Amino acid sequence: MKVLMINGSPHAQGNTFTALQEMEKVFAKEEIDTEIIQVGNKDIRGCIACYTCMEKGKCVFDDLVNEIAPKFELCDGLVVGSPVYYASANATLIAFLDRLFYSTHFDKRMKVGASVVAGRRGGMSATFDELNKYFTVCGMPVASSQYWNSIHGKTPREALQDAEGLQTMRTLAGNMAFLMKSIALGKDAYGLPEQEMKTPTNFIR
Repeated sequence: MKVLMINGSPHAQGNTFTALQEMEKVFAKEEIDTEIIQVGNKDIRGCIACYTCMEKGKCVFDDLVNEIAPKFELCDGLVVGSPVYYASANATLIAFLDRLFYSTHFDKRMKVGASVVAGRRGGMSATFDELNKYFTVCGMPVASSQYWNSIHGKTPREALQDAEGLQTMRTLAGNMAFLMKSIALGKDAYGLPEQEMKTPTNFIR
């Protein structure tokens, strides 16, 4: 099994990385492969709603989004980590996720998603909610922990002092591993749930 881990911080070795690294230890014990992708320090522009991806099956901007798309398709779980900026995720990460989720047309149902946030003090719950919406809009079960998936720290690696935050990350990884393995068994036995054709409706006629 494979978990793709997205580091949305511009700091490759910052507190977001500390959270992801703590989860990685648990995944290793569970014999689950991981790969951390650094996104927050890349030059990634936002979606321009050109709909080229509907025709070509990939984003019109050929950057990290198209590079990661095949890995996203093959993974069993996706962890998205971000620092808190004004009670929101890093804008570069949001641009990446907008384009990644919209331009990839493969079935994402039953891939397990989890978001983790790092911050000095406040704004974590809002950021956590923001990131989870990417999973819930496309049928991805969301892994939970013993608390909201947040860790505290300002300067790089300061999160190592947040004992509860680190424990929350370990618990999250353990729960995510169990959920991925359970879903794999369920898919083998029962397949994916039957899916109706979408019925899109607009509020303006």
